[in-house]
Parts: sequence; structure tokens; C-alpha cells
Amino acid sequence: MGTTHTSRTATGWPQLRVADWTDTRETLHMWTQIVGKVRLAHAPLLNHWWQVTLYVSPRGLTTSAVPHGTGAFDIEFDFLDHTLHLRTSDGGIRRITLESMPVADFHARVLRALEELDVPTTIQGHPNEIEPAIPFAEDYRHHTYDPRAAQLFWRQLLQANRVLGEFRSAFAGKVSPVHFFWGAMDLACTRFSGRGAPRHPGGAPNCGDWVMVEGYSHELSSCGFWPGGGDEGAFYSYAYPEPEGFADAPVAPSEAFYSPENGQFLLPYETVRSADDPDRTLSRFLHSTYEAAADRAGWDRAALEIDPERWEGKTR
Repeated sequence: MGTTHTSRTATGWPQLRVADWTDTRETLHMWTQIVGKVRLAHAPLLNHWWQVTLYVSPRGLTTSAVPHGTGAFDIEFDFLDHTLHLRTSDGGIRRITLESMPVADFHARVLRALEELDVPTTIQGHPNEIEPAIPFAEDYRHHTYDPRAAQLFWRQLLQANRVLGEFRSAFAGKVSPVHFFWGAMDLACTRFSGRGAPRHPGGAPNCGDWVMVEGYSHELSSCGFWPGGGDEGAFYSYAYPEPEGFADAPVAPSEAFYSPENGQFLLPYETVRSADDPDRTLSRFLHSTYEAAADRAGWDRAALEIDPERWEGKTR
């Protein structure tokens, strides 16, 4: 594993080369899958699996409040103190130090902590959307945690979450939260046209086709950030079903490109990070790729879009 670097202040858009934190990324991916599956075990089903996701918090990634009995609990990855916090609404607290340890040990500690908090939990014992899917209880291959790399990744998510949230605010139709899907380890926000979609063929590794059928049950335009697709990760945008001409649509900025392999537009994170105005650069990508999808699929944009500054200047 190489050395991680940051080229801006801790509150800006940090530099983190994908190749520099492979071992930590793969370990953290498994840890987030375990915590995400805990939420899956307790939260009621929402459309498109929105109930299983994690959210960017001021300190890391959180489940938010998960119902249990007449109360609730939450689990938060704190990438400032490098601690996993498990908290219940009756005042129970358990903490697990985030440090290098096998996935098998992390899995055992999380389930034991939940048992001690009177939140007994059974989760599916292997990861999804990856190959090979080593059972968590047997995974001693992934065991690395570089705290600096984990924190830099969270700071990437913090910036992406902020701009994606602004993008989300311009849509009055059905739109997902900005949330972290632990299956593919990506931060996503998805807009919907209101129309149904063709049945998704599935095909994700170690993931039932029915999972994708639920996720892609309605016509959508999705965007987000993931730690792949570029030297420092990439922002992406795709449509399902993909309308004719989408791949050839002109989008901004000029560094954005359509990847036939991934079936989506990609914009390298480093392009955004190094831009004179990173927020505007990313915003142009999000809006232009959405417009490419919506216009070519004939979305009712006048009914679905809204001015997020419509009340600006009004007194309270």
C-alpha cells in the first residue's frame, strides 16, 4: 500500500489516489457491508432499497436511526476519532476502535456489541456485488485500516454529498436521498421520471436478480461518486433504461466521457478537485448528464423540476 497524500486543506477537496489505499478500501468496504446489513435486518422495506443505505455525517458514515421494538438505535463510523459508535435510544452505548483487524473480527465484535445492547441481529453472512464473496466470519484476507486514508475518503464523500445535495434540491419529482450504497461502495442520488421501467436483467455478482429488479423498477437518471473509474475515483451518471442517443450527448465539462464498459458517463474526481471552481465543475456534469437523459427519454421536465431559490429574498 502506498502513501496517501492531500493537496488541499482538510476542509477542501482532498487528493486520494485509488491505488494508494487498496487494502484499506477493500477492508472498509466489507465493514460497511456488515453495518449496512444490520440496518437491512431491522428497517422496513422502502422502494429501491432506500432503507439499507448509509449517510454521510459530520464525522463519517451513519445508519441514521434504525427502529427496534418501540425504540431505535444507530451505528456510525467516526473517521475523526476512528471509532465505530453503536447507540440505542435507551442510553446504551458500545464503541469499537477502528484499527487494522480482520473482517471476521469486526463482524464478531459488531454482532456481540448489538447483543449486549439488547439488539440481537442476524445478517446474511456474506457480501454482495463482489467476487469472491468470502463469508464475513471467515474473512481474514481483508484486515488493513489506514486511518488517514479512511478519513480522506470520507472527506471526498463530504464534498460530493454537499454538491449532490444542491443538485437534488432542483427536482420536485420523486428523488432519492443522497445516500451511500455499501454494495458497490458509492454515494448516489437518483431522479425518477414517474414512469415504470423494463424488468432489469440483474447479473450483479453474488446478488439475486430480484434485488436489481426492485432497484430499477422505474425509469431513472442516477448520479454519484465511487472510488474507481479514475486515478482518484470518479463521478458518474447513467440512465435506466438508457435512451437512444444518450451515450453521444454533449455533456460538460470537456473532461467528462461516456464509458461503454460501465454504461455511464464518468468525470474523474481529480478533474473536479483541481478545477478553479470544483463545485461548479461538478454541478455542470450533474446537470448536463441529467438533461441528456431526460430530454432523450422525453421526461416532463417542466413538471419535475423546480427552482431551489424560489423563496430567496422573502422574510420569515
